[in-house]
Amino acid sequence: MNVAVRDVGLIAWRSSRRTMRQPAAVIVPLIFPLILLAVNSNGLKAATHLPGFPTKSFLAFFLPFAFIQGALFAAMTAGTDLGRDIDTGFFNRLALTPLRGLGIVVGQLGGALSQALLQAIAYLTVGLALGVRFESGVAGVFVFLVLALVIAAAWGTVGIWIALRTGSGEAVQAQFPILFFFIIVSSMNLPRNLIEAHWFQVAATLNPVSYMIEGLRSLVIEGWNAEALALGFGVSVAAVAVAMGLASIALRKRMTRT
Repeated sequence: MNVAVRDVGLIAWRSSRRTMRQPAAVIVPLIFPLILLAVNSNGLKAATHLPGFPTKSFLAFFLPFAFIQGALFAAMTAGTDLGRDIDTGFFNRLALTPLRGLGIVVGQLGGALSQALLQAIAYLTVGLALGVRFESGVAGVFVFLVLALVIAAAWGTVGIWIALRTGSGEAVQAQFPILFFFIIVSSMNLPRNLIEAHWFQVAATLNPVSYMIEGLRSLVIEGWNAEALALGFGVSVAAVAVAMGLASIALRKRMTRT
């Protein structure tokens, strides 16, 4: 058990160091969501005048979007790095070690989570500096960061599954538009009850990303909304479990081919 934990820690440490040594993989995912946050917060602030809009600050409403998009970038980094390991043959050598397959998958999440943590701290700092105040207080900020990391783990595991399924870093990057589509068709711009297009409202309701965003958002603009937090954590943990299961299946098939 201790040996397995040590091995997972070593893989996680390698994954984290490799991510931090790639400036483009850190700087772009850090800056791009902040740019969209600034643009959309100014361009869509008129939405706060809609009857029933939950807050007077669109910046506070839209802040969780940066965390979701940052998590998606982290997923792309994790999947791309694993795909590169498969391409170079490092994964084949790793598969010959006593470390179990699940440990390899868990260890690969290290880079995604370290990147997501740095991004989350940066986004949170910018939001607070621009006047966003958490209705849930200081404890809410801590819960917010925890939920953000669970969401990042969900997206990161999806990226790892795609890498194991395709065996290519380029194939992982090619899935970015599809994954980003799930963010677009969610409640990121408006509460679901204020979306007028019926098909869009149905899509946002069925979309698990909506509940991730709403869980984060509730801590900022509502306070302690037990239902929103339960759905946010529940959907995120379920996504981790499903993606981990798919990744394990893909890993077994890849190791069999190896």
